[in-house]
Amino acid sequence: MDVIVVRLLFVALLAGVCYFLHPFGVPSGWVGAAAGALAAGAVIVFELRVRALSLRRLIGAVAGSVLGIFGAALFCLVLRSAPLDNANSAVLQIFVLLLMTYVGLLVGASKGDLLNPAALGTIFASDRPSRRSSKVLDTSVIIDGRIADIAEAGFIDGMIVVPEFVLRELQTVADSTDSSKRQRGRRGLDMLQRMQSNAAIQVQIVPDDFPSIREVDLKLLELAKKWEAKVVTNDFNLNKVAHLHHVEVLNINDLANALKPVVLPGERMTVLILKEGKEYNQGVGYLDDGTMVVVDHARKLIGKSIDISVTSVLQTASGKMIFGKLYENGKDGEAA
Repeated sequence: MDVIVVRLLFVALLAGVCYFLHPFGVPSGWVGAAAGALAAGAVIVFELRVRALSLRRLIGAVAGSVLGIFGAALFCLVLRSAPLDNANSAVLQIFVLLLMTYVGLLVGASKGDLLNPAALGTIFASDRPSRRSSKVLDTSVIIDGRIADIAEAGFIDGMIVVPEFVLRELQTVADSTDSSKRQRGRRGLDMLQRMQSNAAIQVQIVPDDFPSIREVDLKLLELAKKWEAKVVTNDFNLNKVAHLHHVEVLNINDLANALKPVVLPGERMTVLILKEGKEYNQGVGYLDDGTMVVVDHARKLIGKSIDISVTSVLQTASGKMIFGKLYENGKDGEAA
């Protein structure tokens, strides 16, 4: 809002100056004011375009313009000694100055991304390198909530980026008429507020959007490409699509599976049998981390904690499954 006020004051000031001073011999004050307002509008459009440039392109454009002006000055020295009248010589000099400046500006801006930040010094240290360490969050991982614990534990470095279109989707879920969705959306907003209130975690809400793309997941991938950042998610399908787009992904579920304790065949453990298994006479229980344990001959032991011996471990796309059999009297056995 403050920027808009400053821009309006700039337009009004330049229009007022032209109204009273009549620049370039303009007879009418209102015509001068209109010309001043148009000039101020052109300056504001130019400022908006410059703000959208990366630091590399901006430096490239400035360097190109300076070189163009320097080259035009040398060329004008030659024109002054040419057998031309003053009017033609002045027109040619102005034309050469505008041409060289224009070409230098465009070429410098287009080649700015080729600049080497390491060679140009630490002035570029806060541009692309910081973006490369950023992590873009999707809606599902915010609602999941585990990202807050991971960030507070210090396992997420760099800036945590939350685009506004993800916030809008999260707000839509929080305003849903379905009580379950509403609760999940509000939990996601609470998780964001929790991370923002932690001084050790850098959370940035960015307005970047891609109006030509309707799907939120594809917008996330485009933002990750633009920032050269990684996407943090627990969405299996987004994980697959991101790999097709050559975007790096940090999957919370993969991290959770990697942190589960290693279980080897023959190892003994205690498990509570909660329900029947799919196969005959099987019982199913779960470890504290949610890993499913399938026990042979444990169907009649539902509701009881029993000792088992691990027979095999199966790693699937959805997680890890442990198979075991009863452990009795210090040796493996089966229920009578």
